[in-house]
Amino acid sequence: MSRKYKFGEKSGAYFISFATVFWIDVFTRDDYFCCITEALDYCRKNKGMELYGYCIMPSHVHLIFRSSLNDPSGLIRDFKGFTARKLLKAITENSQESRKEWLLWMFSHAGKKNSNVKSMQFWQQNNKPIEIWSLKVFEQKLNYIHNNPVASGFVLNPVDWKFSSARNYGDDDQSILEIDLN
Repeated sequence: MSRKYKFGEKSGAYFISFATVFWIDVFTRDDYFCCITEALDYCRKNKGMELYGYCIMPSHVHLIFRSSLNDPSGLIRDFKGFTARKLLKAITENSQESRKEWLLWMFSHAGKKNSNVKSMQFWQQNNKPIEIWSLKVFEQKLNYIHNNPVASGFVLNPVDWKFSSARNYGDDDQSILEIDLN
């Protein structure tokens, strides 16, 4: 992995993106989105995550965060591990999931290709962390993640994407996840 894609300053804030294996559009149901938002909320309240921005897209997640415990790598590792297990269970147990067999086969196929995985792999291993070292970089990354659903053609206005912190910054009382605005 390239040096520029590692968490350098342990106390710094970071922009990261991580995707499902093969960029599979998993997040197509509220239940699956909620697995991510509930885990983020738990990390904020119990694991020292300071969350400044987020956007959950069908195949990937963008975050701007900081670890108050100075362990951003461990925080994201644990978050991805927990959400992978929870989402695989949710897919397996969802009787309404029309793509269940295919999804589980794809995750199993990805797991067989990776010697670090025992059975199924949900997330790609890379996070590509970029340190937020100035207000200008913060604003650029925040605008990027908030405009991602617009650029993808899902919505016309960033605040219309339910699973984004654009609502928090737009003073929308319909935001689904609390973030750290200070």
